[in-house]
Amino acid sequence: MPLPNLFDQLQELVATPSVSSYTPSWDMGNRAVVELLATWLRDLGFNCEILDVPGGNGKKCNLIATLGSGPGGLVLSGHTDTVPYDDGKWQSDPFKLQERDNRWYGLGSTDMKGFFPVAIEAARAFSETPLQQPLIILATADEESSMSGARALAQMGRPKARYAVIGEPTGLQPIRMHKGIMMESVQIEGLSGHSSDPSLGNNALESMHQVISELITYRQQLQQRYQHPGFAIPVPTLNLGCIHGGDNPNRICGHCELQFDLRAVPGMDNDALRGEIDLRLSEIAERSGSRIQRQTLFGGVPAYEEPANSELVKAVESHTGHHAASVAFATEAPYLQQLGMETIVMGPGSIDQAHQPNEFIPTEQIKPAVETLKALIRQFCL
Repeated sequence: MPLPNLFDQLQELVATPSVSSYTPSWDMGNRAVVELLATWLRDLGFNCEILDVPGGNGKKCNLIATLGSGPGGLVLSGHTDTVPYDDGKWQSDPFKLQERDNRWYGLGSTDMKGFFPVAIEAARAFSETPLQQPLIILATADEESSMSGARALAQMGRPKARYAVIGEPTGLQPIRMHKGIMMESVQIEGLSGHSSDPSLGNNALESMHQVISELITYRQQLQQRYQHPGFAIPVPTLNLGCIHGGDNPNRICGHCELQFDLRAVPGMDNDALRGEIDLRLSEIAERSGSRIQRQTLFGGVPAYEEPANSELVKAVESHTGHHAASVAFATEAPYLQQLGMETIVMGPGSIDQAHQPNEFIPTEQIKPAVETLKALIRQFCL
């Protein structure tokens, strides 16, 4: 069967649901998307390995598709999952790719199923050409939720290559750094009682007041210690996101929970930050007599930075005509860096369209994206 054209490939990918979410009612597997990609890539001569992601119950998997062999090579990487969607806010079926106004509309069209047909189209030009170094197309699971796919690959130590391009939507501008992210919960157990006599209980809200004050002080200290001029907001941020506690005005609050996120700049370590926070919380617990626990809401993503003078950064800047920059959103780049690869983020489409109703990828960026990937394949694989 002949390989479908680029539009038809994306149409089939969009039509194959693969939502990942922390909410069980939304969460789906991605195996059907991976198997579809593997079918097309095998037809081009790629050796395809489908690897189950631990804890995915056989529904979550990664794909490593390799053309050629050797110690170096180039990885073209993308995630196969999408975020949930609000069907009522779409002007068309989110699972049916539609072309309007020089745009292709569909769930995941830009973030980031649209990258795979672009990568396959670029690879097709070399399917009959002996490669000096391998070309690897990597497809991962659960980037939009736990990043379990990329984490599993980092733990496995695969794939091995020298360079990696992650095709997140950047308008074809190379991105060489982003902040990390961690999301945490602080849970305080006090002792409820009648509000007429505060000595009858231990108010968890009052202990949380101390916690919030300490986190704000800690944020100020972090922003004094760490600055990175490569970001529009050059300091780490700590956002107090939501708080819940108590049940009635005339009861001493017995339980309170705060959730916050912290976005670190390169050079900061998420685990070290958690350790510093835990030390501060333990001191408040000792003073207040409340039981205070911190819980990590998800594993977090490390900050990422590729040196400005790396061979890959210079190559992508040359082929695109754009200077490498930074973004505020997190990607799988740190995990590919852990595998020893120079890594850059660059792909067609705009992050402004991601996670939105009526998501689209502009058709004018398709051909330039294909040509850019072809140039990288020539430079690093031939």
